[in-house]
Amino acid sequence: MSKVEYFLTPQEEQEIVQAIKTAELNTSGEIKVHIEKHTDKKPLERAQEVFFSLNMENTIARNGVLFYVGVKDKTFAIIGDEGINNVVAPDFWESTKNIVIDNFKNANYKLGLINGILKAGEQLKHFFPFESHDTNELSNEISKS
Repeated sequence: MSKVEYFLTPQEEQEIVQAIKTAELNTSGEIKVHIEKHTDKKPLERAQEVFFSLNMENTIARNGVLFYVGVKDKTFAIIGDEGINNVVAPDFWESTKNIVIDNFKNANYKLGLINGILKAGEQLKHFFPFESHDTNELSNEISKS
């Protein structure tokens, strides 16, 4: 097994998926977590590639958020689509990233992702509130490569 399979237990993965569902209850925003073993690219550059490979730019309101984790490289990035970038405070991405990284430094990977996801959901609901006709446009499952 690669480091990706050992990064989170199946139970921890399900708790993260549940956090995504909870965060998306009050917003039309879409949150995705992607975990991979290694890349030679910078984390933000790789996160952008993954964002587009997962078709996250195809949400109606352009309000997708990707949490990217490079396990072997010990890298993390969080990015959002243009709909979010146009409305959130300038420090939103950095403050959310810091929540995740602070937990990662103590090997609290699950907690870091959950706290970051819930913070992102809180922000998203202010700018992209859930409406009765909203549908889940992206899978909540963690993607891996």
